[in-house]
Amino acid sequence: MTSLKKSDKKAVLDFAAWSFNVTTSVGIIMVNKALMTKHGFSFATTLTGLHFVTTTLMTIAFRWLGLSQPSQLPLADLIKFVIFSNFSIVGMNVSLMWNSVGFYQIAKLCMIPASCLLEIVFDHVHYSRDTKLSIMVVLIGVAVCTVTDVSVNARGLIASVIAVWSTALQQYYVHFLQRKYSLNSFNLLGHTAPAQAGSLLLVGPFVDYLLTGKRVDHFNFSSLALFFLTLSCFIAIGVNLSQFICIGRFSAVSFQVLGHMKTVLVLSLGFIFFGKEGLNLQVVLGMVLAVLGMIWYGNASAKPGGKERCSFLPVRSGSLKGSSEETDGAEK
Repeated sequence: MTSLKKSDKKAVLDFAAWSFNVTTSVGIIMVNKALMTKHGFSFATTLTGLHFVTTTLMTIAFRWLGLSQPSQLPLADLIKFVIFSNFSIVGMNVSLMWNSVGFYQIAKLCMIPASCLLEIVFDHVHYSRDTKLSIMVVLIGVAVCTVTDVSVNARGLIASVIAVWSTALQQYYVHFLQRKYSLNSFNLLGHTAPAQAGSLLLVGPFVDYLLTGKRVDHFNFSSLALFFLTLSCFIAIGVNLSQFICIGRFSAVSFQVLGHMKTVLVLSLGFIFFGKEGLNLQVVLGMVLAVLGMIWYGNASAKPGGKERCSFLPVRSGSLKGSSEETDGAEK
C-alpha cells in the first residue's frame, strides 16, 4: 500500500513537472514570436542572457527567503556546464540562420539519438527493442509534420553538429550534476544562472550583430516591445527551472522525446493564432504519429527492462532538501 501511494505521488509530481515545462516552453515561444516578428527584436542570444538575469534574481530571492539551501558546485564542473550551454544556445541560433528550416528540424531530431548515445556510453543504459522503436516512431512523426525543404551547406552543417552535441551534453550534464552533487533544481540554477547571464550578456550583442547586422543598443523600444520583453524574461524563469526539474526527474532522453509534444502544441497553437495556411493532411498525420510514439515510449520505458541503468554514479552524502524527491523520480 505504501509503495502504491509512493508510486501515485511520483506520477502526480511527474505530470506536474512536465505540465509546468510544456506550459512555460510553449508560452515563451508564442511571446518570443510576437516580440521578434511583430516588434522586430531579433537579438536572440542577448535575449537569452536577459532570461538568465531574471532567473538569477529568482534564485537570489529564494535563497534570501530560505527556500534554497546552501550548496557547492566545483568551478571546473560549472565552467564545463556553461561552455556546453552557451555553445548550445549560440549553435542553435546560428544553425537556424545558416540552414533551411527543414535541415534545422532534422538537426533538432538528432538530439535524441545523441542523448541516447551519451547515456549508453557514460551510464551504460540499456534500451529495450520497444523503447527504441517508440523513439523511432516519435522521430518519424515529428519529421513528417515539420520537415519540408532540406538544403545543406558546409557551414550550416558544422553549426548543426555543434548545436546538437552541445545541447545533448548540456542536458546530460544537468542530470549528471544533480546526481553527483545531490543538487536540487533551485541549487543548480543558483550556480549556473549567474555564470550564463554574465557570459551571454558579454558575447550576446556581438553574436547577434554577426547574425543580424543590427546592434541591440540601437533598438528603439516601444511600450509593447518592452512589455513582451519583460513577459518573456518572467516566463523564462519557469522554463529554466522546469527544464532542470524535468531532467532531474526523468533523463535527457525522456526530456527530448516528450519535448516533441511541445513541437506538436506549438504547431497547433500556431495554426490557431497565426493562420491555418500550413495545416494539411501531412502535418496532421505527422502530429498523430508523434503523439502515438510518445505514448508508446512512456509505456515501453516504464516496463521492466525498458530502460535500465547498469551503473551507478556515486552521490555525495548529506543529500540536500528537495533532491531526494527528484531522485525518486529519476528513471532507473
